[in-house]
Amino acid sequence: MPENDSSLAVFIDFENLALGFQNRRDRFDIFRVLERLVEKGKIVVKKAYADWSRFGAYTQALHEAAIELIEIPKRMQSGKNSADIRLVVDAIDMAYSKEHITTFVIVSGDSDFSPLVSKLKENGKHVIGLGMQDSTSDLLRDNCDEFIYYEDLGKTQTMGSNLPANLPENKRKAFDLLMESLLALRRENKEKLGASMVKDTMKRKKPSFNESYHGYRSFSELLLDAQKEGLLEVAIDERSRTYVVTRFGSELQQPVAEVPVLRKRGRRRRPRSRSGSARTPEGTAAPAEASVANDTIET
Repeated sequence: MPENDSSLAVFIDFENLALGFQNRRDRFDIFRVLERLVEKGKIVVKKAYADWSRFGAYTQALHEAAIELIEIPKRMQSGKNSADIRLVVDAIDMAYSKEHITTFVIVSGDSDFSPLVSKLKENGKHVIGLGMQDSTSDLLRDNCDEFIYYEDLGKTQTMGSNLPANLPENKRKAFDLLMESLLALRRENKEKLGASMVKDTMKRKKPSFNESYHGYRSFSELLLDAQKEGLLEVAIDERSRTYVVTRFGSELQQPVAEVPVLRKRGRRRRPRSRSGSARTPEGTAAPAEASVANDTIET
């Protein structure tokens, strides 16, 4: 797994989501959820819990998203909310048995999951909640490390880029994915956008991405071409000697922060005695050739 890349396990309480969509005209879109979560890291587990005989209209889209559908019997047969219980058992089991999973995503607004969130955090896991604004409990929302409202997914970003109109379609697709990935990293508060980090994000968003399909011999060549088109600015990292994206999109319109300039001051000389020798701090004479102080650098 690439450095600084998190692995996510996603658990969906689909019955709770269905309650939130009862009075809405639009339908639940799982791809909007996954598109946002891949910006957090690599999704390695995806499970959804419900009595699927009641939600057959959603199963095809969930299957296409490679989500494992866990069948839960009707309440009249089990007598309890078996979906909640099964979800909690699976999440706790995975927290103890899969140490490489660092982030757990609970897609629900039910306050009953608050103890689960606390236990996961107790075991050093990062917990993200996702749910509907009207059907999400304040208790669950405030207990998560981070909470995302479904209504906020897919909203237009203010740092978008305007691609040149004369770009070939092959390049346009690559640049569009590149700028979308840069925006995603900014949303995650990433300041240093290394080339490898950017490419990993692009591949999570679109696993089939390969710069050679778009006419580039290397990813660095793609970044340099994007800079030539005025979409971003790159620099070379002093340590790794690889490209780093410094600014992009609307950031290019902002003034560049001033860099402190190192300059030499005039030479400082110690006071000399009448004999031409420099005086040491103790007041004794020093050889004249050693009287010149070292140059100083100020910012």
